[in-house]
Amino acid sequence: MNQAHQHGTAPVDTAAVKAFLLHLQESICSRLSAIDPDAQLITDQWDRETGGAGISRVISGGKIIEKGGVNFSHVFGKSMPASATAERPELAGRSFQAMGVSLVIHPLNPMVPTSHANFRLFIAEKEGEAPVWWFGGGYDLTPYYGFEEDCVHWHRTAQQACEPFGEEYYPRFKKNCDDYFWLKHRSEARGVGGLFFDDFNEMEFSRAFDFVQSMANSYLDAYMPIVERRKDLPYTQTQREFQEYRRGRYVEFNLVFDRGTLFGLQSGVGRIESILMSLPPTVRWVYDWSPEPGSAEDKLYTDFLPHRDWLAA
Repeated sequence: MNQAHQHGTAPVDTAAVKAFLLHLQESICSRLSAIDPDAQLITDQWDRETGGAGISRVISGGKIIEKGGVNFSHVFGKSMPASATAERPELAGRSFQAMGVSLVIHPLNPMVPTSHANFRLFIAEKEGEAPVWWFGGGYDLTPYYGFEEDCVHWHRTAQQACEPFGEEYYPRFKKNCDDYFWLKHRSEARGVGGLFFDDFNEMEFSRAFDFVQSMANSYLDAYMPIVERRKDLPYTQTQREFQEYRRGRYVEFNLVFDRGTLFGLQSGVGRIESILMSLPPTVRWVYDWSPEPGSAEDKLYTDFLPHRDWLAA
């Protein structure tokens, strides 16, 4: 086992992680409800006989949030699905448990970007051997109309959350995010990135958990100031249609590449309503469309989607 995974056999405090994730879900939902009191928030607690339980919280129909969801799940399975062992073939055949919070916010106003975050703990178990654990997750931003100050704020907040744990983590996790949220079939980024990490267990468990909490707690600090700045900006029907067109990229990524979605579908312990909660309510695909050169839509492609060092700005 390589160096990055040796610490992954240390004692795991699943109760503490679960308590934190449930608190994270509640704090994010409370903040969303406060900024958009007209939105309806539905809470759906569920159990599956095959091994799993969770709380899905869906917010919709607001003046700011068209559709969003903040899900907690804690699932169990007898055998690791292919999506979880692609990078770790030595763990194939182990039983597992996974817990996490996953959220996506699709705003109504196309000037407000979509955001996504998830934070999870995965434990692979085999009788007679110590459990192997790792954390994964991160957050990323998907604007439809680019504002440089928003992107800089988003990345600066991410960098500040990582810095106490080592200066190397932000650039490393930013690159992971740029590489991961890449639509290979279009040679195009989904958005402007952020943080992404997986198979993370290179610290002792308590220190790694502290790090994950720092990143998770910074999500609202990264996103809500952007929502506040952009939520009341005017927009046209044409801009709304461009937002729906770009949402198509979001759907393509989630259904083709996203490991969390694939894990939920492959493992048999997920809940389809919760797995597909991340999809936007209205989307459009337009045949062979391209933006008018020099337009605000074109600038998304030329100035924002190409990978950039946002902190250098």
